[in-house]
Amino acid sequence: MRNLLVTLLLFITTFSQAQDPVKWNTSVEKISDTEYELTINASIQEHWHLYAQNQPLGEDASIIPTVFHFENEGEGYNLIGEVVEEEPITEMDLIFEEELSYFAEKAIFKQRIQITDPALKSVIGSVEYQACDDERCIFNDAELGFSIDGGEVVFENKNIDDKSLNLAENLALPLKNKELLEHTQGSETSKDSGLMSLFVLGFLGGLIALLTPCVFPMIPLTVSFFTKQSSDKKKGISNAVLYGAFIIGIYMALSVPFHFLDSIAPEILNNISTNVWLNVTFFVIFIFFSFSFFGYYELTLPSSWGNKMDSASNSGGIIGIFFMALTLAIVSFSCTGPILGSLLAGSLSNDGGAMQLTVGMTGFGAALALPFALFALFPNMLKSLPKSGGWMNTTKVILGFLELALAFKFLSNADLVEHWGILKREVFIGIWIVIFILMALYVFGIIRFPHDGPKKKLSFYRGIFGVAIIGFVIYLIPGLQNSKESNLKLLSGFPPPVFYSIYPQESDCPLGLNCFKNFEDGLEYAKANNKPILLDFTGWACVNCRKMEENVWSEPEIFSMLNDEYVLISLYVDDRKDLPEDLQFNYKLDNGRVKSIKTIGDKWATFQAINFKTASQPYYILMSPDFELLNSPQQYADDIAYYEWLKQGLANFKKE
Repeated sequence: MRNLLVTLLLFITTFSQAQDPVKWNTSVEKISDTEYELTINASIQEHWHLYAQNQPLGEDASIIPTVFHFENEGEGYNLIGEVVEEEPITEMDLIFEEELSYFAEKAIFKQRIQITDPALKSVIGSVEYQACDDERCIFNDAELGFSIDGGEVVFENKNIDDKSLNLAENLALPLKNKELLEHTQGSETSKDSGLMSLFVLGFLGGLIALLTPCVFPMIPLTVSFFTKQSSDKKKGISNAVLYGAFIIGIYMALSVPFHFLDSIAPEILNNISTNVWLNVTFFVIFIFFSFSFFGYYELTLPSSWGNKMDSASNSGGIIGIFFMALTLAIVSFSCTGPILGSLLAGSLSNDGGAMQLTVGMTGFGAALALPFALFALFPNMLKSLPKSGGWMNTTKVILGFLELALAFKFLSNADLVEHWGILKREVFIGIWIVIFILMALYVFGIIRFPHDGPKKKLSFYRGIFGVAIIGFVIYLIPGLQNSKESNLKLLSGFPPPVFYSIYPQESDCPLGLNCFKNFEDGLEYAKANNKPILLDFTGWACVNCRKMEENVWSEPEIFSMLNDEYVLISLYVDDRKDLPEDLQFNYKLDNGRVKSIKTIGDKWATFQAINFKTASQPYYILMSPDFELLNSPQQYADDIAYYEWLKQGLANFKKE
């Protein structure tokens, strides 16, 4: 549901492997003469998550859990039990489409050991881990040293034999135009612009609420009150503006309690949009909202609340104006409540916390307040307002259909978490098709609801709107197919992901593109066909890699260019399949530490670090088969920027 309101977010370029978002330090506590407790502290950079050792889905989890290793166990010491970690945050990740456990800001791990050799001076260990933020993931390891006697820990120097030297040397590319690596392109979207989009969406929600029968009739009445009951025009205008300001303030105030929750436990806010049973509850509530909009019953706050506020508004002055605004908020709840419910459920997430809700609520309140201030300034414009009538009930019923469609999004979230399999992508889209066909039938007057007036001749604008709904239904229909057209990019994030499908998924390349997953094979093909290379550093558990593939690579022009003009080499830096034994080696990092390259992911992560001095994904390189860089590296980007980047690289290749 987060994708209902949020168009993501912040993207920050990373240039060095030294910019690891997780810092590790260790300490040792003596428990008895033979027992010690090894403590491992992880300091986690803001906005990053370190994934816990144990995941709800176990080995089937999409992410790489944190794993600790201790060298030479049994030689001077024995482990007592397993590494114990603090209680992690566990919640549904809507992009990974599964429940995950992670740590934010800090994590503490502890391991008990029993000393069997009194001369033991230190214990050496290591940790393999994955950390992600909103843009990228890193897959890394770190060496850990524990001093038993209080002295300096001496790390063992692993042997760098000729085989290792040769294999490591083969990873280094003779790159040309290396100055292009100094600037990495990517999205420059700021947090402010992300919040601005939330404000705009909240504002649009407020404009919709204005058109409902709970709010619209009050506009001329309230404005007339301020302009006629005040001692002079200037006073009337100032009162109306103050009234509008109070409306904004009231809706902003509704978000204040969530800031306290956010500061105490951010995961509480995220649970609103990710917890299984909360999602089922929202499904039921939104069904209830929709039938209220259809006119089968009314949702209202206790009438005594409105009466008390209305009485308080007669006190006059600033206090009276405030209570008039509060009265509006209470009596209009039957129409604004469901819209605010959508805003609440869509805004609260671990990414932006309560600030998202505050911005959205401010936009909503501003839209409600705008006509009262605007018409007070220009009272003659009141004559241009359409008269109240049946069109307001039509608006309300249409909102009911929208609430019904949103309800199934909540049920889909729960279905994905529990793997019920009842709302596969095509089933979800089919339900939406039925809902919007029913909406079109209502707009055309074929089906009716309790509060509808006498049937009238179909107006031009209502007919156009009905045709637009039918057009949307036609847009949805390809989503039922197993084809490229089923992506439905405009709805990205609403339906279940493409892989959660009733159809079997055969291709192991993004979007069914032709790709290589080994650099050497791809390079050989590029040389044979004289084509430029798109080097794609990615990960099976990389969130934004999937976003780029689904939303950017799927664009026809980009897809065609990737498939026909480039040789795509996708290197998965988190692939834990073991390399053949004769291809495993030790690699000495710049900081002097020796890293064992045992898996496919180890190889490509090291390959990326050696040649491009970065450890983040997604990360894209354009190069010729003779290692000429064709453009600056690219990270997360929109389709326009990515297309221009590809096109420029292709043009530079043809100049060679």
